[in-house]
Amino acid sequence: MKEVIDKLKSLDVGRVLENEPLANHTTIKIGGPADSFIEPDSMQSLEKIMKVIKEFGVNWRAIGRGSNLLVSDLGIEGVVIKLGKGLDNYIVEGTEVRSGGGVSLVSLSMQISRQGLAGLEFASGIPGSVGGAVYMNAGAHGSDISKILKSARVLFDDGTISWLSNEEMEFSYRTSILQKKRPGIVLEAVFSLQEGNREEIVERMQNNKNYRKETQPYNLPCAGSIFRNPLPKYAGQLIEDAGLKGHSIGGAKISEMHGNFIVNAGGARAEDVLALIQHVKDTIFDKYAVEMETEVEIIGRPLNN
Repeated sequence: MKEVIDKLKSLDVGRVLENEPLANHTTIKIGGPADSFIEPDSMQSLEKIMKVIKEFGVNWRAIGRGSNLLVSDLGIEGVVIKLGKGLDNYIVEGTEVRSGGGVSLVSLSMQISRQGLAGLEFASGIPGSVGGAVYMNAGAHGSDISKILKSARVLFDDGTISWLSNEEMEFSYRTSILQKKRPGIVLEAVFSLQEGNREEIVERMQNNKNYRKETQPYNLPCAGSIFRNPLPKYAGQLIEDAGLKGHSIGGAKISEMHGNFIVNAGGARAEDVLALIQHVKDTIFDKYAVEMETEVEIIGRPLNN
């Protein structure tokens, strides 16, 4: 990796760090080191980074604001690219919003709503970046990214860049084509919104934000919802009905506020969270014959257990 890191540093593509703890970059404050950690300072720098990655044939993955992620205690092999300051601008053209992948989804939803554009209110309490939200088709309050996305500009792992339409993104519940079929980084997204009454839009956005604050434990480090809802049932309700609220393993604990959240109650490791996830899966299957699937993305070197 040293050769890769030296090459990246010589290109002046942004901040390049070696063995950077990913606990510093995830909302649950868990994660071992990345062999190489890079924060590109521009779109052009990101393209250069991908060329080096392809040249050396190293593993890579992108992260945004670190929500919806559980990183192994042993860290991540290869290069981790954090989308942030170099890709955090947006412009409004009529009822369309063109946003960089590194823009905060919460911030964007608040600012756009105040301009009298409707459609992003559902996202007012979803932590994370625009790129990550598009990647996983984030949603809440009966809506999701697939309802408003017009197109996304994606940098694929072979170094090519393409615009994908909403249809080409192959959205489904908390999923897109980028998760399995065609790994890539969302550089930009274009959202189609509607004009509306500013006061009503802001009120809906604030209500959604307040609901999240009242029902979800964002006062403690967490990764967001851990399990996908096994519709028509809801993950949180199943977990609560099974009496698992407050159950803990090591420093990981099922939130007393919402059953579908695991919080870092202090000193939690990824192995604690994984053990708790497995305990929930086993309990729910034994009690209700329902197989729980994780929504949180689990990445990094496998643990030896």
